[in-house]
Amino acid sequence: MAATSQLTRTFTSVSLSSTTLSHLPNSNSSLSFTSNNIHHHRTSSRTILTIRRHGAVKIHAMTASFGSPSEETVKKTITDYPVVVYSKTRCLYSSEVISLFKRLGVQPYVVKLDKMKQGYQLENVLKWLTGQDTVPNVFIGGRYIGNYTDTVKLHEKGELEALLADAKKT
Repeated sequence: MAATSQLTRTFTSVSLSSTTLSHLPNSNSSLSFTSNNIHHHRTSSRTILTIRRHGAVKIHAMTASFGSPSEETVKKTITDYPVVVYSKTRCLYSSEVISLFKRLGVQPYVVKLDKMKQGYQLENVLKWLTGQDTVPNVFIGGRYIGNYTDTVKLHEKGELEALLADAKKT
């Protein structure tokens, strides 16, 4: 079931083959989604991810926009480099995922959020774009892969190497 979502300041919708979940902002700026058989209300940008986790919707592509320079920085970085890891210096999971890539012969572009002046803003953008509020945030070929656990699972299933090979081609 293919779905796309576009998040903007004024309108949000998730379209499926026969169902559309829609959101129009209201005065308390919470998110409320309604469809034929689903009603979901939550006051965070994680609403779509929460719906997905409960099996109602599977989103294959998601774009989010609140038009900040930090958002443009993240989007440019993940398209300019084949493998990007947003991390923090003292995060062991970040160190482990970077080591995994190096063992596979890949030198990821590492962004250490805690060493940057605008690191906090970038971290907020990453939360908005991915729904994940921890590091590492891993992107391969411009696509969000997930955190440490997601990356290791892909490696264990033999799928990480294929993603890396595709990312090198682009």
